Amino acid sequence: MDELLMRGMPHSAEAEQAVLGSMLIDGDCVKDVMDQLQAEDFYLRQNREIFETIAHMFVYSQPVDGVTVASEMEKNGTYTEATRPYLLQLMEVTPTSANVNEYVKIVRDKALMRQVATAAANITAMVQEGGASAGDMLESAEQKVYAIRRGRSGQSMVPVSQVLQDVMTRLEELSNSESSLPGLSTGLSAVDSKINGLNKSDLLLLAARPGMGKTSLALNVALSAAKTSGKTVAIFSLEMSREQLVTRLIASEGLVENQRLTTGNLRESDWQRIAEAASNLSRMDIRIDDNPLLTAADMNAKCRRLDNLGLVVIDYLQLMTSAGGKSYAGENRQQAVSDISRMLKIMAKELQVPVLCLSQLSRANEKRDNKRPMLSDLRESGAIEQDADIVMFLYRDDYYNEDSEKHNIAECIVAKNRHGETGKVELRWMPEYTAFGTLENRYGDDEE
Repeated sequence: MDELLMRGMPHSAEAEQAVLGSMLIDGDCVKDVMDQLQAEDFYLRQNREIFETIAHMFVYSQPVDGVTVASEMEKNGTYTEATRPYLLQLMEVTPTSANVNEYVKIVRDKALMRQVATAAANITAMVQEGGASAGDMLESAEQKVYAIRRGRSGQSMVPVSQVLQDVMTRLEELSNSESSLPGLSTGLSAVDSKINGLNKSDLLLLAARPGMGKTSLALNVALSAAKTSGKTVAIFSLEMSREQLVTRLIASEGLVENQRLTTGNLRESDWQRIAEAASNLSRMDIRIDDNPLLTAADMNAKCRRLDNLGLVVIDYLQLMTSAGGKSYAGENRQQAVSDISRMLKIMAKELQVPVLCLSQLSRANEKRDNKRPMLSDLRESGAIEQDADIVMFLYRDDYYNEDSEKHNIAECIVAKNRHGETGKVELRWMPEYTAFGTLENRYGDDEE
């Protein structure tokens, strides 16, 4: 029993002391340690207090050595009679700072083990208490473990000073970047300039009546994101099968007529384009899941397992079932869509990637003279409109009016935009390839 009490949580006193000793004898290695460790990574309170003091001094560019650290600890009230001898001991037991990265690795490893142990204890307690369904418990358990993998505690509050460092780093990256876009490119310059690309933790909603080209535009965006960023793009297709989606991707990437791909009535020249498109597509990391019964929680869990995730595309919102797989009817369906859209926004924030979700529109616009969609046309509207950072509508005048002057020209209407202006941009619709293009770049301005 005594042995059990003595064991405590995983930690290495020697590694903690070696990290602190290295920083005290060599001020140059302080910045390297600060990049990799936080105060919570130190298990022993005395070591944690010394690290916090050095971290504070580092932020204010003060010199770090045994004397200055002791003095600073006197000021902040963490100094005791044992502090000065302990600081001397730290410097004596660390002959050189050359191996500081090895010591840091051990400290981080032990901290990670403690976090896993705490999460496991919480999960066990939750199971023993009962009161929730197995599905909810599994979701909660995955979230706890995922928070550790992301390197942050699920519940901790973050001081502004820490966020400031992240913001400043981000601004520096943006100013040094050759691209003027803060986010991933949609592949359509006119849309990019309106919404500033696809940004981390954004929920983007693309809504239209059936047949307007929602899926085509989403696939164009997925292709562009995978091609330009080299990141993984996850596509959840609740409506179309994997084969249909990949056929569309080949049509769009190789500019092969979709009709000929579907019927197999192909020319010699088509095969060359198909081969090139297939070669390009195989180099991109696009993952497709066409299970029609997926919930938002399932999607979240699957995305967590992807290491280099850049974008999530969901086609489409109204086909999703809510977390417990419950089906809602009538007014309750509105509650279900509200739950789902909230979970998608949480998913975007958790995964730190843009989530592009497609949505159907109600028939309200077809009863009006001006059939351009409005926010109020979103089916089961309120919550989706509230949760989304950007809401875009697709509208083609020639869909309703055969004599329209704007033949094969689509309008992408940005109806809500948390990052900038609303308004519309015109795109070229190429129905034979189920693809969109920018008017000005590819075709000149003569038909605009």
